[in-house]
Amino acid sequence: MVKAVIMAGGQGTRLKAVSGDTPKPMVSLLGRPMLEHIVFLLKEEGFEDICITLRYRAQEIKDYFGSGRKFGVSIEYRTEDTPLGTAGGVKNCRDFYGDEDFLVISGDAACDFRLSSLAARHRKEGAAITMALHKNPNPLSYGLTVTDERGFVRSFIEKPDWPRVVSDTVNTGIYVVSPRAMELVPEDREYDFAKELFPLLLKKGEKIAGLVMDGYWCDVGSPLSYYRCCVDALEGRLRLKMGDEFSRAAGMHTEQEPDEGGLICSCRSRAALMAALSQAFLELGADYSDGIRVQGANYHMHIAPLASRSAVRIKVDSPDAEFAGRLAFSAKELADAFGL
Repeated sequence: MVKAVIMAGGQGTRLKAVSGDTPKPMVSLLGRPMLEHIVFLLKEEGFEDICITLRYRAQEIKDYFGSGRKFGVSIEYRTEDTPLGTAGGVKNCRDFYGDEDFLVISGDAACDFRLSSLAARHRKEGAAITMALHKNPNPLSYGLTVTDERGFVRSFIEKPDWPRVVSDTVNTGIYVVSPRAMELVPEDREYDFAKELFPLLLKKGEKIAGLVMDGYWCDVGSPLSYYRCCVDALEGRLRLKMGDEFSRAAGMHTEQEPDEGGLICSCRSRAALMAALSQAFLELGADYSDGIRVQGANYHMHIAPLASRSAVRIKVDSPDAEFAGRLAFSAKELADAFGL
């Protein structure tokens, strides 16, 4: 049994239009916090002994997950008083992982990888680090990797511009780590996996294995990526366990305006809520000439304030009625989260 460390200390500055003051890992995705989806994925893949690294609003996460018992896992926590970086934060869990290989994963990504295959590759190769890699046709926001014919990493390129792109294989930030690699990480100071530890390991001649993973992965770092993950999950490209309330969305009774339909989200200030939603949908190329209109491949969503009272209407048209209901519910969940 391989232990797992979840990095969940981020505030999520770029996602604030969606998250507000909520810790980024606790932002809801199909009725559950993103971090809860990661916990479910770990359990499904056999990782039931978990340590979560925390910093921003740590108690909120502790209160939600507790000991992990209700999720079928065991959870410990390590809270950073000052930022320790990715590798530094994991090093802070050394009393948890001890002398065992362990998995590292972010608590604010959308992912359905078969993580057990990554652990199997690590055992086979005896590498210092085994990285989960993913093909991405637009890799500018990620760290790129170059691997040899045996799948060992030879070079890293951190968030390049197009003239420096030499690969479509990105580092997902999911690793199986041998304790000997963590011995190189200094204690009690900020230290980064990609920028500092990995180049040092290569310089010392240590093996870093890479495995291109099948399945879905997205770093949910912006309102655009968040919304795309919601749509991808609804359309079946991302395999997630939906929350009970969300899974009933298509058939649930909701407050409707009899003439136009749609979901109604009551609020204190229509204008303030519409401003927040406008910001959240900005990256999607939303049209603002008549409320907020967002067009997808098989749907059209319209969000507009009601004239009669302090509320907004969310209406989705799609050939797939169940999909339309769930997408509308997802948008209402987002609107409710602003607390306006």
